[in-house]
Amino acid sequence: MSIVLITGSAGLIGSESVKFFCERNFTAVGIDNNMRQVFFGEEASTAWNLQRLCSDYGERYIHHSVDIRDEEAVAKIFQEYGTDIALIIHTAAQPSHDWAAKDPYMDFTVNANGTLVLLENTRQHCPEAVFIFCSTNKVYGDRPNYLPLIETSSRWEIAADHPFYAAGIDESMSIDACKHSLFGASKVAADILVQEYGRYFEMKTASFRGGCLTGPSHSGTQLHGFLSYLMKCTMTGQPYNIHGYKGKQVRDNIHSYDLVNAFYHFYQTPRTAEVYNMGGSRFSNCSMLEAITECEVITGKKLDWQYMETNRIGDHIWWISDVNKFKAHYPDWQLTYTVTDILKEIFGQNTSRWI
Repeated sequence: MSIVLITGSAGLIGSESVKFFCERNFTAVGIDNNMRQVFFGEEASTAWNLQRLCSDYGERYIHHSVDIRDEEAVAKIFQEYGTDIALIIHTAAQPSHDWAAKDPYMDFTVNANGTLVLLENTRQHCPEAVFIFCSTNKVYGDRPNYLPLIETSSRWEIAADHPFYAAGIDESMSIDACKHSLFGASKVAADILVQEYGRYFEMKTASFRGGCLTGPSHSGTQLHGFLSYLMKCTMTGQPYNIHGYKGKQVRDNIHSYDLVNAFYHFYQTPRTAEVYNMGGSRFSNCSMLEAITECEVITGKKLDWQYMETNRIGDHIWWISDVNKFKAHYPDWQLTYTVTDILKEIFGQNTSRWI
Protein backbone atom coordinates (compact mmCIF):
# COMPACT_ATOMS: atom_id res chain seq x y z
CA MET A 1 0.00 0.00 0.00
CA SER A 2 1.37 3.44 -1.00
CA ILE A 3 0.41 6.15 1.43
CA VAL A 4 0.64 9.89 1.00
CA LEU A 5 0.43 11.74 4.31
CA ILE A 6 -0.99 15.23 3.85
CA THR A 7 -1.11 17.96 6.49
CA GLY A 8 -3.71 20.68 6.09
CA SER A 9 -5.62 18.09 4.08
CA ALA A 10 -8.94 19.99 4.07
CA GLY A 11 -7.33 23.21 2.87
CA LEU A 12 -6.71 24.36 -0.68
CA ILE A 13 -3.48 22.53 -1.53
CA GLY A 14 -4.09 19.70 0.90
CA SER A 15 -7.48 18.80 -0.58
CA GLU A 16 -6.13 19.07 -4.12
CA SER A 17 -3.38 16.67 -3.06
CA VAL A 18 -5.94 14.23 -1.63
CA LYS A 19 -7.87 14.30 -4.90
CA PHE A 20 -4.77 14.02 -7.11
CA PHE A 21 -3.19 11.09 -5.30
CA CYS A 22 -6.37 9.16 -4.50
CA GLU A 23 -7.13 9.21 -8.21
CA ARG A 24 -3.70 7.62 -8.74
CA ASN A 25 -4.44 4.74 -6.35
CA PHE A 26 -2.69 6.11 -3.26
CA THR A 27 -4.27 5.98 0.17
CA ALA A 28 -4.32 9.53 1.55
CA VAL A 29 -3.87 9.99 5.30
CA GLY A 30 -4.95 13.51 6.21
CA ILE A 31 -4.02 15.59 9.24
CA ASP A 32 -6.21 18.68 9.69
CA ASN A 33 -7.93 20.12 12.78
CA ASN A 34 -9.52 23.12 11.02
CA MET A 35 -7.12 25.68 12.51
CA ARG A 36 -8.03 27.95 9.58
CA GLN A 37 -11.32 28.62 11.38
CA VAL A 38 -9.40 29.45 14.56
CA PHE A 39 -7.23 31.92 12.65
CA PHE A 40 -9.86 33.60 10.46
CA GLY A 41 -13.31 32.79 11.77
CA GLU A 42 -16.28 30.75 10.62
CA GLU A 43 -16.22 31.90 6.98
CA ALA A 44 -12.74 30.37 6.63
CA SER A 45 -13.74 26.97 8.02
CA THR A 46 -12.63 24.00 5.94
CA ALA A 47 -15.30 21.67 7.38
CA TRP A 48 -17.26 21.78 4.09
CA ASN A 49 -14.21 20.61 2.18
CA LEU A 50 -13.44 17.81 4.63
CA GLN A 51 -17.00 16.54 4.26
CA ARG A 52 -16.57 16.55 0.49
CA LEU A 53 -13.30 14.59 0.69
CA CYS A 54 -14.80 11.94 2.96
CA SER A 55 -17.78 11.60 0.64
CA ASP A 56 -15.80 11.49 -2.60
CA TYR A 57 -12.97 9.17 -1.59
CA GLY A 58 -14.38 6.94 1.15
CA GLU A 59 -11.84 4.43 2.43
CA ARG A 60 -9.09 5.90 0.27
CA TYR A 61 -9.07 8.95 2.55
CA ILE A 62 -8.29 8.48 6.25
CA HIS A 63 -8.72 11.60 8.37
CA HIS A 64 -7.01 12.55 11.64
CA SER A 65 -8.15 15.70 13.46
CA VAL A 66 -4.74 16.34 15.00
CA ASP A 67 -2.63 19.44 15.66
CA ILE A 68 0.75 19.14 13.93
CA ARG A 69 2.39 20.56 17.07
CA ASP A 70 1.17 17.58 19.12
CA GLU A 71 4.30 15.41 19.14
CA GLU A 72 2.65 12.38 20.71
CA ALA A 73 -0.38 12.35 18.41
CA VAL A 74 1.70 12.89 15.27
CA ALA A 75 4.15 10.17 16.31
CA LYS A 76 1.26 7.68 16.69
CA ILE A 77 0.16 8.38 13.12
CA PHE A 78 3.66 7.83 11.75
CA GLN A 79 4.07 4.70 13.86
CA GLU A 80 0.79 3.30 12.54
CA TYR A 81 1.70 3.62 8.86
CA GLY A 82 5.50 3.40 9.07
CA THR A 83 7.39 2.71 5.89
CA ASP A 84 4.14 2.47 3.91
CA ILE A 85 4.32 6.27 3.86
CA ALA A 86 5.90 7.07 0.51
CA LEU A 87 5.27 10.81 0.46
CA ILE A 88 4.59 13.60 2.95
CA ILE A 89 3.00 16.80 1.62
CA HIS A 90 3.12 19.44 4.35
CA THR A 91 0.65 22.26 3.66
CA ALA A 92 -0.62 23.03 7.19
CA ALA A 93 0.28 26.56 8.28
CA GLN A 94 -0.70 29.88 9.76
CA PRO A 95 -0.60 31.78 6.46
CA SER A 96 -1.24 35.47 7.22
CA HIS A 97 1.15 38.42 7.70
CA ASP A 98 -1.34 40.35 9.80
CA TRP A 99 -2.51 37.46 11.96
CA ALA A 100 1.04 36.48 12.91
CA ALA A 101 1.58 39.80 14.69
CA LYS A 102 -1.49 39.15 16.85
CA ASP A 103 -0.11 35.90 18.26
CA PRO A 104 3.58 35.37 17.43
CA TYR A 105 3.82 32.30 19.66
CA MET A 106 1.09 30.42 17.85
CA ASP A 107 2.31 31.53 14.44
CA PHE A 108 5.84 30.30 15.11
CA THR A 109 4.88 27.05 16.80
CA VAL A 110 2.49 26.09 14.00
CA ASN A 111 4.80 27.06 11.14
CA ALA A 112 8.23 26.19 12.54
CA ASN A 113 7.74 23.74 15.44
CA GLY A 114 5.02 21.84 13.59
CA THR A 115 7.36 21.39 10.63
CA LEU A 116 10.09 20.09 12.93
CA VAL A 117 7.69 17.53 14.44
CA LEU A 118 6.85 16.23 10.96
CA LEU A 119 10.44 16.13 9.74
CA GLU A 120 11.70 14.27 12.79
CA ASN A 121 8.90 11.72 12.58
CA THR A 122 9.68 11.22 8.90
CA ARG A 123 13.34 10.62 9.79
CA GLN A 124 12.44 8.18 12.56
CA HIS A 125 9.69 6.18 10.84
CA CYS A 126 9.94 6.51 7.04
CA PRO A 127 13.33 8.07 6.15
CA GLU A 128 13.08 6.99 2.52
CA ALA A 129 9.84 8.92 2.01
CA VAL A 130 9.77 12.12 -0.02
CA PHE A 131 9.05 15.24 2.06
CA ILE A 132 7.49 18.21 0.25
CA PHE A 133 6.95 21.50 2.07
CA CYS A 134 4.64 24.30 0.99
CA SER A 135 6.92 27.23 1.68
CA THR A 136 6.28 30.78 0.47
CA ASN A 137 7.86 33.60 -1.49
CA LYS A 138 7.61 35.59 1.76
CA VAL A 139 10.89 33.96 2.81
CA TYR A 140 12.46 36.70 0.66
CA GLY A 141 10.91 39.35 2.89
CA ASP A 142 10.43 42.76 1.31
CA ARG A 143 13.64 42.51 -0.73
CA PRO A 144 11.67 42.31 -4.01
CA ASN A 145 10.32 45.80 -3.24
CA TYR A 146 13.79 47.22 -3.88
CA LEU A 147 13.85 46.03 -7.46
CA PRO A 148 13.63 48.80 -10.11
CA LEU A 149 9.86 49.02 -10.48
CA ILE A 150 7.89 51.19 -12.89
CA GLU A 151 4.28 52.29 -12.38
CA THR A 152 1.89 51.81 -15.30
CA SER A 153 -1.82 52.53 -15.56
CA SER A 154 -2.91 49.23 -14.01
CA ARG A 155 0.16 47.64 -12.41
CA TRP A 156 3.68 47.92 -11.16
CA GLU A 157 6.19 46.31 -13.51
CA ILE A 158 9.91 45.64 -13.33
CA ALA A 159 12.25 47.51 -15.66
CA ALA A 160 12.52 45.75 -19.01
CA ASP A 161 16.31 45.64 -18.91
CA HIS A 162 16.41 43.82 -15.55
CA PRO A 163 17.40 40.10 -15.49
CA PHE A 164 14.13 39.23 -13.73
CA TYR A 165 11.93 40.88 -16.38
CA ALA A 166 11.58 37.98 -18.81
CA ALA A 167 10.81 35.12 -16.43
CA GLY A 168 10.47 36.56 -12.92
CA ILE A 169 12.38 36.22 -9.66
CA ASP A 170 14.61 33.18 -9.29
CA GLU A 171 16.06 31.39 -6.26
CA SER A 172 19.24 33.48 -6.26
CA MET A 173 17.48 36.31 -4.41
CA SER A 174 18.81 36.70 -0.84
CA ILE A 175 16.57 36.18 2.17
CA ASP A 176 18.84 38.27 4.44
CA ALA A 177 18.82 41.89 5.66
CA CYS A 178 15.18 42.66 4.90
CA LYS A 179 11.80 42.82 6.65
CA HIS A 180 9.86 39.56 6.52
CA SER A 181 6.88 40.02 8.87
CA LEU A 182 6.64 37.49 11.70
CA PHE A 183 4.82 35.11 9.36
CA GLY A 184 7.68 35.34 6.87
CA ALA A 185 10.20 34.68 9.65
CA SER A 186 8.39 31.55 10.88
CA LYS A 187 8.20 30.21 7.33
CA VAL A 188 11.91 30.91 6.82
CA ALA A 189 12.64 28.80 9.89
CA ALA A 190 10.54 25.94 8.51
CA ASP A 191 12.03 26.28 5.02
CA ILE A 192 15.59 26.05 6.38
CA LEU A 193 14.66 23.05 8.53
CA VAL A 194 13.37 21.23 5.46
CA GLN A 195 16.59 21.96 3.60
CA GLU A 196 18.74 20.95 6.56
CA TYR A 197 17.01 17.61 7.10
CA GLY A 198 17.69 16.96 3.44
CA ARG A 199 21.36 17.85 3.58
CA TYR A 200 22.26 16.65 7.09
CA PHE A 201 20.28 13.39 7.07
CA GLU A 202 20.35 12.87 3.28
CA MET A 203 16.57 12.86 3.03
CA LYS A 204 14.56 13.60 -0.11
CA THR A 205 13.15 17.04 0.73
CA ALA A 206 11.97 20.09 -1.18
CA SER A 207 10.69 23.56 -0.29
CA PHE A 208 8.27 24.94 -2.87
CA ARG A 209 8.25 28.72 -2.38
CA GLY A 210 4.81 29.56 -3.65
CA GLY A 211 3.40 32.84 -4.87
CA CYS A 212 -0.40 33.10 -4.70
CA LEU A 213 -1.79 29.58 -4.50
CA THR A 214 -5.39 29.48 -5.57
CA GLY A 215 -8.34 27.49 -6.86
CA PRO A 216 -12.02 26.72 -6.28
CA SER A 217 -11.42 24.79 -3.04
CA HIS A 218 -9.97 27.82 -1.26
CA SER A 219 -11.83 29.02 1.86
CA GLY A 220 -10.85 32.60 1.06
CA THR A 221 -11.07 35.26 3.73
CA GLN A 222 -9.98 38.86 4.27
CA LEU A 223 -6.52 38.04 5.55
CA HIS A 224 -5.72 35.16 3.21
CA GLY A 225 -6.88 33.83 -0.15
CA PHE A 226 -6.56 36.69 -2.64
CA LEU A 227 -8.47 35.54 -5.74
CA SER A 228 -11.01 33.40 -3.89
CA TYR A 229 -11.95 36.18 -1.47
CA LEU A 230 -11.99 38.79 -4.23
CA MET A 231 -14.38 36.71 -6.32
CA LYS A 232 -16.54 35.98 -3.27
CA CYS A 233 -16.86 39.70 -2.49
CA THR A 234 -17.72 40.49 -6.11
CA MET A 235 -20.38 37.78 -6.19
CA THR A 236 -21.98 38.61 -2.83
CA GLY A 237 -21.62 42.42 -2.69
CA GLN A 238 -19.40 42.22 0.39
CA PRO A 239 -17.04 45.25 0.65
CA TYR A 240 -13.39 44.68 -0.27
CA ASN A 241 -10.36 46.65 0.98
CA ILE A 242 -7.20 47.21 -1.05
CA HIS A 243 -4.13 47.77 1.12
CA GLY A 244 -1.53 50.11 -0.34
CA TYR A 245 0.50 50.40 -3.56
CA LYS A 246 -2.49 51.99 -5.38
CA GLY A 247 -3.99 48.53 -5.97
CA LYS A 248 -1.34 47.95 -8.61
CA GLN A 249 0.63 45.29 -6.71
CA VAL A 250 1.29 42.27 -8.90
CA ARG A 251 1.01 38.58 -8.00
CA ASP A 252 1.50 35.47 -10.04
CA ASN A 253 -1.25 32.95 -9.38
CA ILE A 254 -0.89 29.19 -9.62
CA HIS A 255 -3.86 26.84 -9.63
CA SER A 256 -3.78 24.16 -6.93
CA TYR A 257 -3.78 21.42 -9.59
CA ASP A 258 -0.68 22.80 -11.30
CA LEU A 259 1.16 22.98 -7.98
CA VAL A 260 0.21 19.47 -6.87
CA ASN A 261 1.15 18.16 -10.30
CA ALA A 262 4.59 19.68 -9.70
CA PHE A 263 4.72 17.80 -6.39
CA TYR A 264 3.96 14.59 -8.27
CA HIS A 265 6.78 15.17 -10.72
CA PHE A 266 9.19 15.76 -7.84
CA TYR A 267 7.95 12.63 -6.06
CA GLN A 268 8.58 10.45 -9.11
CA THR A 269 12.21 11.59 -9.41
CA PRO A 270 13.09 13.17 -6.05
CA ARG A 271 16.16 15.19 -5.21
CA THR A 272 17.79 16.25 -1.94
CA ALA A 273 17.25 19.58 -0.16
CA GLU A 274 15.87 21.37 -3.20
CA VAL A 275 14.32 24.83 -3.25
CA TYR A 276 11.97 25.96 -6.01
CA ASN A 277 10.21 29.26 -6.64
CA MET A 278 6.78 28.15 -7.75
CA GLY A 279 3.94 30.26 -9.11
CA GLY A 280 2.04 31.28 -12.20
CA SER A 281 5.12 33.01 -13.62
CA ARG A 282 4.61 35.19 -16.71
CA PHE A 283 1.95 32.67 -17.79
CA SER A 284 -0.53 33.58 -15.03
CA ASN A 285 -0.25 36.87 -13.15
CA CYS A 286 -2.24 40.03 -12.47
CA SER A 287 -2.40 43.19 -10.39
CA MET A 288 -5.22 43.72 -7.92
CA LEU A 289 -6.87 46.26 -10.22
CA GLU A 290 -6.63 43.84 -13.13
CA ALA A 291 -8.11 41.03 -11.02
CA ILE A 292 -11.01 43.26 -9.99
CA THR A 293 -11.78 44.00 -13.64
CA GLU A 294 -11.69 40.26 -14.45
CA CYS A 295 -14.07 39.45 -11.55
CA GLU A 296 -16.50 42.15 -12.64
CA VAL A 297 -16.53 40.90 -16.23
CA ILE A 298 -17.06 37.26 -15.18
CA THR A 299 -19.84 38.00 -12.66
CA GLY A 300 -21.49 40.94 -14.40
CA LYS A 301 -21.37 42.79 -11.06
CA LYS A 302 -19.41 45.76 -9.72
CA LEU A 303 -17.15 45.17 -6.72
CA ASP A 304 -17.71 47.46 -3.73
CA TRP A 305 -14.10 48.29 -2.88
CA GLN A 306 -12.20 51.01 -1.07
CA TYR A 307 -8.54 51.91 -0.93
CA MET A 308 -6.49 51.84 2.30
CA GLU A 309 -3.26 53.82 2.00
CA THR A 310 -1.29 51.65 4.45
CA ASN A 311 0.17 48.48 2.96
CA ARG A 312 0.62 45.25 4.86
CA ILE A 313 4.02 44.93 6.54
CA GLY A 314 6.43 42.85 4.47
CA ASP A 315 4.02 42.69 1.54
CA HIS A 316 5.34 42.57 -2.01
CA ILE A 317 4.75 45.28 -4.62
CA TRP A 318 5.69 42.99 -7.52
CA TRP A 319 6.17 39.26 -7.50
CA ILE A 320 6.40 36.93 -10.45
CA SER A 321 8.06 33.55 -9.89
CA ASP A 322 10.74 32.26 -12.22
CA VAL A 323 9.85 28.56 -12.48
CA ASN A 324 12.64 27.71 -14.92
CA LYS A 325 14.73 25.83 -12.36
CA PHE A 326 11.88 23.42 -11.70
CA LYS A 327 11.12 23.10 -15.43
CA ALA A 328 14.78 22.32 -16.09
CA HIS A 329 14.65 19.50 -13.53
CA TYR A 330 11.19 18.30 -14.65
CA PRO A 331 10.70 19.30 -18.29
CA ASP A 332 7.41 17.39 -18.69
CA TRP A 333 5.66 19.65 -16.17
CA GLN A 334 3.86 22.76 -17.37
CA LEU A 335 1.37 25.37 -16.17
CA THR A 336 -2.16 24.94 -17.51
CA TYR A 337 -4.38 27.57 -15.79
CA THR A 338 -4.31 31.32 -16.52
CA VAL A 339 -5.74 33.91 -14.11
CA THR A 340 -8.91 34.08 -16.22
CA ASP A 341 -9.27 30.28 -16.15
CA ILE A 342 -8.85 30.27 -12.37
CA LEU A 343 -11.39 33.02 -11.73
CA LYS A 344 -13.99 31.42 -14.00
CA GLU A 345 -13.59 28.12 -12.17
CA ILE A 346 -13.85 29.77 -8.72
CA PHE A 347 -17.02 31.51 -9.90
CA GLY A 348 -18.56 28.41 -11.46
CA GLN A 349 -17.87 26.01 -8.61
CA ASN A 350 -18.82 28.28 -5.71
CA THR A 351 -22.05 29.94 -6.88
CA SER A 352 -24.28 27.58 -4.90
CA ARG A 353 -22.09 27.86 -1.77
CA TRP A 354 -21.77 31.66 -1.70
CA ILE A 355 -25.05 32.93 -3.13
